[in-house]
Amino acid sequence: MSTLLRRALMMGLFGGIAGVHVSLVGIVNTFQTRDLIADIVTIGSVLPMLIAIMVGWLAGSTPKHIPRPSGSTTLVHGAMAGGVVGVVLAALALLVDSVSLTWILVNARPQLANILYFEQGPGLGSVILIAGGVLLGVAGAGLHLLPRTIARALAISGVVTIIAALMEPFVGAVLRNVELRAIEGFLYQSGGLTVQGFILVFVLIAAGIYGWAKRGDRAKARVAAMPPDRRRAGKLIAYGVLFAILLILPQIVGQRLSEVVGTVGIYILLGLGLNIVVGFAGLLDLGYVAFFAVGAYTTALLTSPASPVLNPELPFWGALPFVIMAAALVGLAVGAPVLRLRGDYLAIVTLGFGEIAREIFKSAWAQPVTGGAQGILSVPEPLPFTRDPQSIYYPILFFCIIAAIAATRLAASRVGRAWNAMREDESVAEATGINTVKYKLLAFSLGAAFGCLSGAFFGTKIGVVFPDSFNILVSINALALIVLGGMGNIAGVMVGALVLVGLPELLREFAEYRLLIYGVVLVVMMILRPEGLLPSRSRRVELHDVSDEDDDDMYTDEAGIDTGRPVVST
Repeated sequence: MSTLLRRALMMGLFGGIAGVHVSLVGIVNTFQTRDLIADIVTIGSVLPMLIAIMVGWLAGSTPKHIPRPSGSTTLVHGAMAGGVVGVVLAALALLVDSVSLTWILVNARPQLANILYFEQGPGLGSVILIAGGVLLGVAGAGLHLLPRTIARALAISGVVTIIAALMEPFVGAVLRNVELRAIEGFLYQSGGLTVQGFILVFVLIAAGIYGWAKRGDRAKARVAAMPPDRRRAGKLIAYGVLFAILLILPQIVGQRLSEVVGTVGIYILLGLGLNIVVGFAGLLDLGYVAFFAVGAYTTALLTSPASPVLNPELPFWGALPFVIMAAALVGLAVGAPVLRLRGDYLAIVTLGFGEIAREIFKSAWAQPVTGGAQGILSVPEPLPFTRDPQSIYYPILFFCIIAAIAATRLAASRVGRAWNAMREDESVAEATGINTVKYKLLAFSLGAAFGCLSGAFFGTKIGVVFPDSFNILVSINALALIVLGGMGNIAGVMVGALVLVGLPELLREFAEYRLLIYGVVLVVMMILRPEGLLPSRSRRVELHDVSDEDDDDMYTDEAGIDTGRPVVST
């Protein structure tokens, strides 16, 4: 048995185990309530089979030390891997249907077998599973035989189409709010996409991605060739249109989506602050939640009539400058003891600071000041705005814009260049005359100031402040959205917040599996796109070796098709 065939079979086995796991933890049953194509295919029944596509794609890839096989051999490997996935899922369905395992596996019910069989019974259902696994494995492996632009467009459009089906309750509500019921009826029906809606969404996304891959560089070149005045005017027009859309967004999306957008805005503020510390200065801070908590508690102490101490009952806007100053001082206090630490050691110590802060806020020792485990109630609204999601959205939006502009200007300034030098190599930066102590403390204090703003809005948005709201997952979420979106890039922080905070908030009925899906997304991103969705230019260069791209191009002809053998240009 060849090495590649053995590798394909092993990948199929691992994929089948992943399908068994997804089925037995209840994800299949939960997603069965949502249709991919209305009244035809559910997302729950499709989800395990999608593993066959990924396994087929992995089986079709070739390690660099092994010569690439022919196209037909690549398809055979994908078929073998996908077929193994289908066989494992068919065996699981047969076992669940024949033996009662609910005493140990609560989701191993006949209902699960019926879903896996596509409601066709054991005989025909098993054939569909195995044949479907083979075909999907071939499709996954076949992506390696297509031009990269086409393969990428097909893969991304498939993922986006599934997300579009999941978003039916929210996209449908938006279309109704803007009086586009005809489009809603064309795209959606009975909780899923219609057949024509599925085809339209898939084709439009694929065509858009392919068109941009082919003509995006030309468009960028034309923009770069424009006179500076015209380019500046175009940017102002684009920013103006975006700002106008953001202003009317709450009226378009409605009450429920405005709540989600407000939460995303708070995490954008949090991410922008952490991006200064991690993305710009290269200081891995896992205790950033401490600044978030300081902002919320300081706001509550200065504004709430139920404040255990001080009790000045300042208005929100009057307390905000004191909140920022308090957070900056805390940032200096946290930064000073860790000046000599780098990398993992810095992460461990800052993680300890975050946990210490939470324990202090909930301790009996600090209860006369912080309210202990009972927290602080009656945090007032940021008048003239209210806690209504469509109202508090506007001050959050304002400070997100201010924070984004400030972070952009900092990145382009002498301070930003000093942070960049520290991130690349602190010893070399110090040898060139950069005062690393000063710039480290500046990064901690400015990052804390941005983080406290998000904490202030968090406290006033929900009206109460409890210590259990500031656990380590807040820091992990903030760091993950930076990594996913693109470390060091302002737009990447916003995209990361939309993906990692916005989508889970919209899909709260699947909250039980949030961390599982969350981890899978991050692992896939680290493998396929480690620089993030919208990386900064330097980050993209760091994580992509030119020699790797040259090696891949050896097997690609002028049309971008993988030939399976080295191509010699003439």
